Amino acid sequence: MRPNRVKQKLAAGETAYVIGGLGSADEIDQFGTVGFDGVWLEAEHGSVDFADIPDLTRACDIWGMTSILRVNQNLQSIIYRGLDRGVQGIVVPHVNTREEAENVVQGGKFAPIGQRGLYMSRQGYGVPDYYDVANDQILLMVLIEDIVAVRNLDEILKADHIDVFFVAPSDLAASMGLIGQLDHPQVQETIDYALARIQQGGRVAGTLAMNDTIARYAAAGVRLFLTVPAPWIAAGAREFMQRGAPPSA
Repeated sequence: MRPNRVKQKLAAGETAYVIGGLGSADEIDQFGTVGFDGVWLEAEHGSVDFADIPDLTRACDIWGMTSILRVNQNLQSIIYRGLDRGVQGIVVPHVNTREEAENVVQGGKFAPIGQRGLYMSRQGYGVPDYYDVANDQILLMVLIEDIVAVRNLDEILKADHIDVFFVAPSDLAASMGLIGQLDHPQVQETIDYALARIQQGGRVAGTLAMNDTIARYAAAGVRLFLTVPAPWIAAGAREFMQRGAPPSA
């Protein structure tokens, strides 16, 4: 089984960078030389299906990037089916209680830690002690994206074997009745509180960041960053056309 680059960097106290918004193996290849540590494969809101996962994860493997799949439900069968198809990490949405966080672990880890069904992922070919290695290498991440999760955060943080507690800004704002208002002081205060509380609990905090916010969150101690390329493409396209515009009379 290939080393989990994101998990290793986090264990070493380093920052991990994950790129989302990629829908094909070719797009993953394009980012292979850039230096990102992982790829966020979108199976909650995006088009990724179980039949797509092997080729997408092979592309990640070629470049040494960790493949991380966001599933659409906190069901053990979905969690370990994704892992059985070859991903190295799982993200589970809307985890609002300690019990829900522990369910992620039960689906993501083999016995004696969890109860993941015994099946050989392609990541296990030629690995005689695969079950132990998989338990060591698989990355588990839960999304803190509801205000009820923030209120229950101290209990959620007690769940063992969760590698990253990821604060999701847009859904969190929506759950506060402030949909689309990410800059609202109450939303920002809640995000900052959650990120700080995760670290005070001795756990790793992650969040979504863009060029204009990453420095702020890095200073706040966040160690896993997700971003998407769409804003870079839009900015580059605007600059390209501006540079090509004829001089004004």
